[in-house]
Amino acid sequence: MSSWQEMELGDVINFNPSERISKGIFAKKIPMDKLVAYEKKIKGFEFSAYVSGPKFRNGDTLVAKITPCLENGKTSYVDLLEDNEIAFGSSEFIVLRESDYIISEFIFYLAKSPAFRKRAIGCMEGTSGRKRVNEGALKKQVLPIPDKITQKKIASALSSLDNKIELNNRINTELEAMTTTIYDYWFVQFDFPDEKGKPYKSSGGKMVWNAELRREIPERWSVNFLGDWIGKDKSGDWGKEEKEGNYTERVFCIRGADLNGLNGKGEVKAPERFILEKNSHKMLEPHDLIVEISGGSPTQSTGRMAYITNDTLQRFDAPIICSNFCKAVTLKEQKSLFNFAFEWNKAYDHGVLFGYEGKTSGIKNLLFESFVSSYLVPFVPILLMEKFYELMTPIESRKQLNLIENQKLSTLRDWLLPMLMNGQVTVN
Repeated sequence: MSSWQEMELGDVINFNPSERISKGIFAKKIPMDKLVAYEKKIKGFEFSAYVSGPKFRNGDTLVAKITPCLENGKTSYVDLLEDNEIAFGSSEFIVLRESDYIISEFIFYLAKSPAFRKRAIGCMEGTSGRKRVNEGALKKQVLPIPDKITQKKIASALSSLDNKIELNNRINTELEAMTTTIYDYWFVQFDFPDEKGKPYKSSGGKMVWNAELRREIPERWSVNFLGDWIGKDKSGDWGKEEKEGNYTERVFCIRGADLNGLNGKGEVKAPERFILEKNSHKMLEPHDLIVEISGGSPTQSTGRMAYITNDTLQRFDAPIICSNFCKAVTLKEQKSLFNFAFEWNKAYDHGVLFGYEGKTSGIKNLLFESFVSSYLVPFVPILLMEKFYELMTPIESRKQLNLIENQKLSTLRDWLLPMLMNGQVTVN
């Protein structure tokens, strides 16, 4: 039988433990935006001269103490440092460290638990929407803490789920890198397989200068605008929060904030809505693309994009639409999907879309029609597009299946977490 004891958090956890870094010394710094909401690992760091801020080592847990970051679950486990290395971070972190009563990985899951969050949010103080956790008050909050053997079992069970999610994410990262390499080899270096299966340009394939693109492209290739690839578009919708009158069609609404998750860079939190039956034509289908047309920031342009496949739709138990701040497009040729997506993302990554933005009431809007009707790209012969499509499809399917598995694993983890943390469920 495991033993649980009601204890004050400050008695079992070391809050902001003392470490020493001299001012002006360069060290790894973890900015707030590197803390993740739905994953265990910190997403990178930067080097900076130390001025102030909490200091930490591997094994510590970082928790955001400022609203809305705390409510959004910004919490990470430190494991990206060298042995005995000390890093520092935002003054808006709380650093939690193990003690004789509690192990480090259990602290991370405790900090993610609803009970801990509820108490932390209850200790917030301040005004103007910029509240912070009162650490002194949080230390006095009481939670049930099990013995260390039980802590290890709980942490191990939850870590096994997180580790599998992380493995799937690493596989997807490698698959993305592989597809990017193939695309670059075929359509930037123009070493796609020729009629004999040999790399076109390297094997002496003829290249001709194109004045519009101001570079050489393969002989007999044409040039057109991205808009020439598009068959039609679908406007967004928002519908109603609940079924009401003629608003009967249950859907999930993809917002700009969901595009990264749709692409596998986090979770999708698309809200469930109800739309008019007559607007069912707005439901997205395989080979559609979603483009964010309103939003962005000074450092991020509008125009983030995600594409839909059969496997993408399997991540939802109802049809999906895009919100009013996005636009969905359907291509003339389904098998041009991956070529179009790579060309679009290449323009986005190079900052081209910053030049196609307008502002309305302080919100940036993508001048979509202006961009697609003026941005020139090489038009790949359809047979080569189809060959690339056939190569990409099973890779994309593998990525989406990994994301579906991650969705199930994270659902299981989030269901187990609160019950394990209050002793309702035990680990044998």
